[in-house]
Amino acid sequence: MKIMHVVGARPNFPKIAPIMSTMANRRDLFQQVLVHTGQHYDYDMSQVFFEHLNLPEPDEHLDVGSGSHAQQTAQIMARFEPVLHAHQPDWVVVVGDVNSTVACALVCAKLQIPVAHVEAGLRSGDRSMPEEINRIVTDQIAELLFVPSPDGEQNLRREGIDDRRIHLVGNVMIDTLVNMLPQAESRATLTELGLAARQYVLATIHRPSNVDHPPTLAEVLRGLETISRRAPVVFPVHPRTRYKIEQSGLAMNDARLRLIEPLGYLDFLAVMKDAKLVITDSGGIQEETTYLGIPCLTARPNTERPITVEIGTNELVDSRCDALVAAFLRRWEEPHNGRACPSLWDGRAAARIGTVMAGEASSVPPVGASENIPGRV
Repeated sequence: MKIMHVVGARPNFPKIAPIMSTMANRRDLFQQVLVHTGQHYDYDMSQVFFEHLNLPEPDEHLDVGSGSHAQQTAQIMARFEPVLHAHQPDWVVVVGDVNSTVACALVCAKLQIPVAHVEAGLRSGDRSMPEEINRIVTDQIAELLFVPSPDGEQNLRREGIDDRRIHLVGNVMIDTLVNMLPQAESRATLTELGLAARQYVLATIHRPSNVDHPPTLAEVLRGLETISRRAPVVFPVHPRTRYKIEQSGLAMNDARLRLIEPLGYLDFLAVMKDAKLVITDSGGIQEETTYLGIPCLTARPNTERPITVEIGTNELVDSRCDALVAAFLRRWEEPHNGRACPSLWDGRAAARIGTVMAGEASSVPPVGASENIPGRV
């Protein structure tokens, strides 16, 4: 069975890596093709992840680059269609909720090629987030929905999706974290950055709701600057966030708030695992800090990963200086309580996905025969 995997942006790479590794161990069943849309295209946001995660070089690179949501989605769709015609996959695997995810799923739906969606069922309830629309549409299109947590199952059933399409498999992000943690622990990243374990805050901010509105961005940065007077704050800055900071003319005056270039996966994991507190608006970081047992303040009014709040590691905080500082002061003094993970966040999610896909393989003609299937592209 020929499986085509799609990646496009930084969050996708650690999700697809364990799935491709699992399928590589079953070459009797799976032939794999990797497509990179180029939604994230510079070294720090893309290529370094292929190196750190041992991902193969993409078989196809669409070179889409940046643009508005509509422009980027349209470009991906136009460039992905001929790739499907050329490779004739039996299944396309999409991950997460970026524009590449929904764009490629839509093309597959038009060409009647089945889609498997990894990280299905997540909902924030906030349709002003582009990612929420991407999730909803992709889940309606996909034939197989691989869900990381029970709330995702409930969301999909509430939306009328047949139980036979839903598979609770756990969190593939945690698979990669478990696999890569020993390598991260051996790196000298903290020493190189002059940081002491459990003595600093790690911050990441990139969502449009926080960076596209200058007063909100100013509030968040003022909050981080205020916090940095109590503890060092290391802030790997997403290129889009850096551009918005410069465009808004916002200057950082406290040397303990350290704006650095984006980090590769292993270096970021090395910094995250030894942070005493994390401030973020990222979805994946909410999950990783939950597994690591690190307090996380999420600068958003909602989350598509409510299980991280229920577990107790994650807390939603308004994107205001006073709210961020108050939450920091409260959580900074709390003792480190260790891990409390959701069920199936055990490093075996990709293996469960492989088992389901292997079952699908039994109903598909041998690899190489897909071009003879009536009605296929």
